[in-house]
Amino acid sequence: MNINAYLKRINYTGSLEPTATTLRDLHVAHLRSVPFENLSIHSGEPIVLEDEALFKKIVENKRGGFCYELNGLFAALLRELGFSVSKLAAGVTNRRGGFGPRFDHMTLMVTLNERWLADVGFGDSFVEPLLLDERGVQSQAAGDFQIISDTSDLILMRRKPGEDWGPEYRFDLEPHEYGDYQEMCHFHETSPESHFTRARLCSRITDHGRITLSGLQFITTSANGLREERHLTSQEEFDTLLRDQFGIVLK
Repeated sequence: MNINAYLKRINYTGSLEPTATTLRDLHVAHLRSVPFENLSIHSGEPIVLEDEALFKKIVENKRGGFCYELNGLFAALLRELGFSVSKLAAGVTNRRGGFGPRFDHMTLMVTLNERWLADVGFGDSFVEPLLLDERGVQSQAAGDFQIISDTSDLILMRRKPGEDWGPEYRFDLEPHEYGDYQEMCHFHETSPESHFTRARLCSRITDHGRITLSGLQFITTSANGLREERHLTSQEEFDTLLRDQFGIVLK
């Protein structure tokens, strides 16, 4: 892996020592620079879960991706820098109040002197890594987070400012490889039941909050939760915002 090219892609110039501070800074830089997006699904581009293909897409072609892609490649970067990383399987909360199947989502465990939950592929969630073995509330600008035990699983809980607690996803600590996620990745890539196939999405955090393209809506959310929406009237306007706000030019 060309580490320098990856670091340039995420605008990172800090320490490369495998420490908790470096992990935090890389995590934040990644979320600010590489968008969470599903544009390949709507452009007829196959999603290939393999480090070399993901590096070409995300680093060389300056694209984003969804969980399997973003967390998969971030795990590869961390390993190159000397971190111990495991890919974990998670089920995301659904509208019925339950959780999706295992491998519905990929998240990461990074082991240093302490174990950390890292995730640059979930969209709107925690920005700084969370202590995996801490059962108390962990607060950051995105809200309050808590990892709770549920029989053999762990559940990531979140409380946004002014809202009640709610689960984000359920996971365990068994390590996995790309092939284990392939079936669910194909589902999300192709099934009409997958929310990823229903509308184009591109989102990333900014210095002031978050910006999101969802269908033909451009949404700006401030750090204090103030939300503004603008309806786009043409594909040209969509492409211009995609280029100017996310640095993406689709072929």
